[in-house]
Amino acid sequence: MDAKTLFDEKLPAILTKAPDKAREIDAIYVFNITGDNGGMWTVDLKSDPPFVKQGDEGTSECTIEVSDEDFSSILKDPQQGMQLFFQGKLKVTGNPMLATKIQEVFKLG
Repeated sequence: MDAKTLFDEKLPAILTKAPDKAREIDAIYVFNITGDNGGMWTVDLKSDPPFVKQGDEGTSECTIEVSDEDFSSILKDPQQGMQLFFQGKLKVTGNPMLATKIQEVFKLG
């Protein structure tokens, strides 16, 4: 699965199906995925209902930047995230602890 499919189709469906679970995370993220299948999305898990929107709303508490290729590898194996972070291929600005919490939302799908 590529980033566009995840953020434009799968994640909005997850948030519609389990809004209360998503809001438990209580954070706003920006994902900046570089490369041909990339883009930028705001994932707001504080709003009622939570939502995904293309672009940067400017309210992020955690911004995650990674290439589309590396992002796909993280989706297949979440353990890759830590390796990519230490290799400098995954950048997290803001609250890094929130970066680990977003995986809980992806698991809801």
